[in-house]
Amino acid sequence: MRQRLSSEPDRYRGRRRVPTPPRSRYAAVVTTAFVGAGIVAIGAGALPDAKSVSPSVLDELKAASTINQDAAARVDAADRASRDSNRGGADESAESDVWLLPLQQDYEFKSPYGMRWGKLHTGVDLVAPEGTPYVAIHSGTVTKAGWFGGYGYTVIVQHADGSEAIYGHSSALSVKEGQQVKTGDQLGLVGNTGHSYGSHLHLEVHVKGEPRDPVPWLMERGVDIKLQVEAHYSEVAAP
Repeated sequence: MRQRLSSEPDRYRGRRRVPTPPRSRYAAVVTTAFVGAGIVAIGAGALPDAKSVSPSVLDELKAASTINQDAAARVDAADRASRDSNRGGADESAESDVWLLPLQQDYEFKSPYGMRWGKLHTGVDLVAPEGTPYVAIHSGTVTKAGWFGGYGYTVIVQHADGSEAIYGHSSALSVKEGQQVKTGDQLGLVGNTGHSYGSHLHLEVHVKGEPRDPVPWLMERGVDIKLQVEAHYSEVAAP
């Protein structure tokens, strides 16, 4: 066997493995390669004389190559869109499971759920300055946005699990009936309307039409309204 001289070029030096095209573009890439190979073969002398090849044939081959390259690009774009859509769906699903505090500013927890002045106080009162924005504790549909008797200006949001949140005594409302809201969307401003004795947000939770104590009910969902701490908010706010 002849020893290779150091002056001979190294045929394998600097070679890199060509990456395999994604599976979704395999067919288009193979077709393009086949057409390209045909053009090279014609130019390299597969026919007796390249000049004798009909210009229309060459034009057709070049057009076919361009078409297949465009098809590969479209397939790649569709793949990217599909991946983005799947990620967006996952993000929306995660967001729909989050529960938040109705007030993201300082407030004072007063008047818990229970008997008060000889009758059941069916919610909790969160004292805050008039005009303080309050937000949806969970995503859902606004079923009431307007005057609601002793509750004054009120927003009611029905959640996907059938439960309802009632926000009473507002000074102003930011939503309309039938509107879809997400967790954390502003619903209105704290006020002193209806049967109220000072500026505060009255919050109730109803399940199947019956009031529930919001404190333990929200605690089960990671929100401690008495301590003004909710477990999920830091995850949502984190970059």
